[in-house]
Amino acid sequence: MPIVGQSTETTDWVSRYADEVIEESERRAPGKPVVVASGLSPSGPIHLGNLREVMTPHLVADEIRRRGHEVRHLISWDDYDRYRKVPNGVAGIDESWAEHIGRPLTSVPAPKGSPHPNWAEHFKSAMTEALAELGVEFDGISQTEQYTSGVYREQILHAMRHRADIDAILDQYRTKKAPPKKQQQQKPVDAAELEAAEGSGAAAEDDGTGSAGYFPYKPYCGGCNKDLTTVTAYDDDTTELTYTCTECGYSETVRLSEFNRGKLVWKVDWPMRWAYEGVVFEPSGVDHSSPGSSFQVGGQIVGSIFGGKQPIGPMYAFVGISGMAKMSSSRGGVPTPGDALKIMEPQLLRWLYARRRPNQSFKIAFDQEIQRLYDEWDKLNAKVADGSALPADIAAHSRAVRTSAGELPRTPRPMPYRTLASVADITAGHEDQALRILSDLDPTNPLASLDEVRPRYDKAEAWINTQVPAEQRTVVRHEPDVELLKSLDDQARESLRLLMEGLDSNWSLDGLTHLVYGVPKVQAGFAPDATPKELPPEIKSAQRSFFALLYHLLVGRDTGPRLPTLLLAVGADRVRKLLGA
Repeated sequence: MPIVGQSTETTDWVSRYADEVIEESERRAPGKPVVVASGLSPSGPIHLGNLREVMTPHLVADEIRRRGHEVRHLISWDDYDRYRKVPNGVAGIDESWAEHIGRPLTSVPAPKGSPHPNWAEHFKSAMTEALAELGVEFDGISQTEQYTSGVYREQILHAMRHRADIDAILDQYRTKKAPPKKQQQQKPVDAAELEAAEGSGAAAEDDGTGSAGYFPYKPYCGGCNKDLTTVTAYDDDTTELTYTCTECGYSETVRLSEFNRGKLVWKVDWPMRWAYEGVVFEPSGVDHSSPGSSFQVGGQIVGSIFGGKQPIGPMYAFVGISGMAKMSSSRGGVPTPGDALKIMEPQLLRWLYARRRPNQSFKIAFDQEIQRLYDEWDKLNAKVADGSALPADIAAHSRAVRTSAGELPRTPRPMPYRTLASVADITAGHEDQALRILSDLDPTNPLASLDEVRPRYDKAEAWINTQVPAEQRTVVRHEPDVELLKSLDDQARESLRLLMEGLDSNWSLDGLTHLVYGVPKVQAGFAPDATPKELPPEIKSAQRSFFALLYHLLVGRDTGPRLPTLLLAVGADRVRKLLGA
């Protein structure tokens, strides 16, 4: 297998970023570990759009590790951010959670029934589990722990001393209007993605401006623990800070050199962390690309205030879901990495992020499109195995199936996803029936156990059970459709007779495929294995009519699972019964 980063894969976007990051890291901090970063706010379900914030630096970090360099991938959990609103679609909460708006996410109760101590830990846990399954290695940093333990005390005091300088930087942007969206983005994206810039978490918070002047620090109130506070005075020499809470009226004066219940405003907090952690690479979303955005402003603040450098890194486009509007984690009700991993193997999900450059938007399929994606993935596997894949495709495949730590667990015998889904649909949870059908697909190499097709079979079964509407599920008839059978003409009856005669001698997936396509050919006077070039166009119409008849007689609908799979599932004796034998 080619090693990622070698000459065969130089067209791959990950390798190009790895080259830049290694060079930049050596320039900034020679001999030290390369630092890449992601930031996640556990304000609600951490969705598949947020996953790009992690996968982009993960893939680059993993490439750097493969080349023998030491690298740290930091995931900064923004769990000391304020709770902004009650998200929709989250089980176990109601409007009573609105009373916590303004408190740190780690001070908000977890949804009812959660085993976790608070809101932030509830959503962090789900993401951490998904990242483990995806093979993402990272160092997690809780901003609650960082701030409340005083880790950033010197940085906070420094920012307060230089508040006038920070204010002057911010003031350059306060009157600027954002250009039209098309100028902010490297390529057009759909309306759902454009909408994602709204309400994107901490980036939307205020910059510290108040009636008493500019202060880049916001205390959480000692009375109600909310950040609805206004700093009214600060003394640089004593570090005494006075604030008043607009929510409960509480007021106090504290020494900032000892006080740990508050944080820097976001546009100062982010560049402070770049400098503190020595971050070399961090991507940002399109919502950070406009004038005055936290990424743009942070680029000035990190150097002139904190003596650091802005990370290099791409602007990434948003990720959509087939048939769904844009994703916003504070709204809830949107698919998470954990949701995706219930219906797809980690390799497929990794591949979706690895094969597209960060500035390319893409969609993740939870509908029928997932079957096509799996077909495409299996074809790529075959091409990689026989050496016919293109270099960039080999690179994306390599990043999908393995990390620097080794290969991800995989399905020993990866049968087509659409076939497994059909079998799971037809058998409705009966594993012995599923094993029988799957063994009949290739009688010369039958399955000994369903474990051979796991976890792919389990993912396909979960997709059927959770994503396919009940009215689209397959229910095999218990009794023949007597009225339909009586109404058939001689040609239709003959087609059924030819099919039933050939069942036993063709009882395999390939054999039944040959049989069902061959019956209309034989009826038209051609050989069953005649190629399309040898057949008149009417044969295709005859085949469609024959297939529709079989579906009606077997499942009472115009369409259904692939007929060869369906016939195997129903069983030869029951097929004969339903076809009127």
